[in-house]
Amino acid sequence: MRKSVACNVSGVYDALCYMQREIMMSISTSARVQKHRQSLREAGLRPLQIWVPDTRRNGFADECRRQSLLIRDDAADQETCMWLEAVADHDGWQ
Repeated sequence: MRKSVACNVSGVYDALCYMQREIMMSISTSARVQKHRQSLREAGLRPLQIWVPDTRRNGFADECRRQSLLIRDDAADQETCMWLEAVADHDGWQ
């Protein structure tokens, strides 16, 4: 369903009308996102973007294994692992 009379004139204007609708929709989406972000800021939060390794990338598991093998016999790492196990909260985990 088309939203304006100009869009009904001929097929020539279809692409233009589509772009206009997309712009209108993106503006309302943008305004909605801006309003949501403002409410989060008012609640005392701030945006934070972090970059993490892509676990789906080819070679990721191999690199994890390589790094794990490098520290396998490291005394400091074993101490850290024991401490992590001691303080870990496993409640609710299966």
